[in-house]
Amino acid sequence: MLLRFCDYSEVILEKQLSGHWVDRSICDWFWEQSVSQGDSFKLLPVIASPTHYLFQIVRKGITFLACTQVEMPPLMAIEFLCRVADVLSDYLGVLNEDIIKDNFVIVYELLDEMIDNGFPLTTELNILREMIAPPNIMSKMMSVVTGNSSNVSNTLPGATASSVPWRTADLKHSNNDVYVNLVEQMDAIINRHQLRFLTLIFGDGVLVKCEIYGEVQLNSHLSGLPDLTLTFANPSILNDVQFHPCVRFRPWESQQILSFVPPDGHFKLMSYRVKKLKNTPIYVKPQLTSESGMCRISVLVGMRNDPGKTIDAITVEFQLPPCILSADVTANHGTVTILSNKRCCWSIGRIPKDKAPSISGTMVLEAGLERLHVSPTFEVGFKIAGVALSGLRLEKLDLKNVPTRPYKGFRAQTEAGEYEVRS
Repeated sequence: MLLRFCDYSEVILEKQLSGHWVDRSICDWFWEQSVSQGDSFKLLPVIASPTHYLFQIVRKGITFLACTQVEMPPLMAIEFLCRVADVLSDYLGVLNEDIIKDNFVIVYELLDEMIDNGFPLTTELNILREMIAPPNIMSKMMSVVTGNSSNVSNTLPGATASSVPWRTADLKHSNNDVYVNLVEQMDAIINRHQLRFLTLIFGDGVLVKCEIYGEVQLNSHLSGLPDLTLTFANPSILNDVQFHPCVRFRPWESQQILSFVPPDGHFKLMSYRVKKLKNTPIYVKPQLTSESGMCRISVLVGMRNDPGKTIDAITVEFQLPPCILSADVTANHGTVTILSNKRCCWSIGRIPKDKAPSISGTMVLEAGLERLHVSPTFEVGFKIAGVALSGLRLEKLDLKNVPTRPYKGFRAQTEAGEYEVRS
C-alpha cells in the first residue's frame, strides 16, 4: 500500500506502507483522469485503475491518496485517510503544502506509528501526542542545538495497554469541567423555477433540498476515569449517525443514549444528519433581466423564519458568466466586491431592522449577445450562535466516577454549508 499527499499534480509526500511496492507512475494516470473528468472525479472515494485500486479524500485542496494492488476493505482505507488528515490538522494547525514540507520529519514519524505493514495501528490522538511531541519553536531549537531531529518518546504511553486507549492514564485536573457543543451546517438548494414534482414552494422559489449535517463536540477536562451518559430529547430525528470509538454501541441501539468514557480535551463525539427540513432562516430573491446587450440584476435578502437568535456574517457570492464584460453593482447595506476572476462577493453582516438588504446594478454583455442565456447560482453564508436549526435538544448529561462535582456547559451553533439559490 502506498500513501501520497498531492497538490496540483505534484506529489508532496510519499510513503510505502507494505511490502507490495507501488510505482509512482500511478499518479500520472490519476492526474490525467482528474484533468479529463474534472471535479466529478474528485468526488469518487474509490477508483479502480487498470492496475491498482485507489482511495482518495480531499482536505483544504490537498488530495490524500492511498494505492494498493491487492483487494482490501475500502472503508478501512478511507477511514484511515480521514484519521491521517485529522491528526495532521491537529499537529500542524493548518494543512497546506508549505506547512507539510516544513514538518516532513514529524509527518513521517506519525505515519510510522499510525500504520504497520499496511494495517492501521495507533490512530488515537492522545496516544500519539505522548509518543511524538507536536512541533513548536523550542523543539526546533533543541533539534538544531543537539543535532537530534527525532520527536519520538523513548517510553511507551501507558494508555496503549488500556481498555480505553483514547484516554491517558491517571489524569488529574484542578478544575473538572465538560462542555458539549452542537455544531451544525445547513445544506439547502432553492430553485427559482417551479418543478412539477415538488410541492414545497416559497415566495422566492422551490425548496429542492434542506438538511443539516451536525456534530456533537465535547471539550472534557475530567480527572480519573469518568463515565458519561448523554441523553437527547428527540433522538428519532437523527440519521446517518457516526460515533467516536469511545461510544458504547449497545446503549445507543437499545435506548438511543450515548454512554462513553471520554478522551481528554476536545474531540468529536458523534456526527449526524437531519433530513427533509422545511424551513430556512433567510431568503434570497435574485432577479435578472436582459435586453439589447445589457443585463440588470437585483438581489434582495431578508429573514424568512426568526430562529430566536441573531443571524450574523451573512454573505452572498456568485460567479459572473464568462460573457459578462463589465459590471457595476451597488448595495444599500454592506459591501460589494467584484474580484479579478469575475466573482461577486456581497458581505452583509447582520440584517438591519429598518430595511431589507439589496444590491442592484447593470452588466454589459459581450458583443453579439442580446440576452443573457446563463443564470448564476448564488451561494449564501451565515452563522447563528446559540441555536441548533435541526431542532435537536439535549435532555441531560450524567457523570459517574468523578472525584469532585464538575461544571457542565452547553452551546450550539448553526452556519451555512452548501446553501445555494439557483436563479
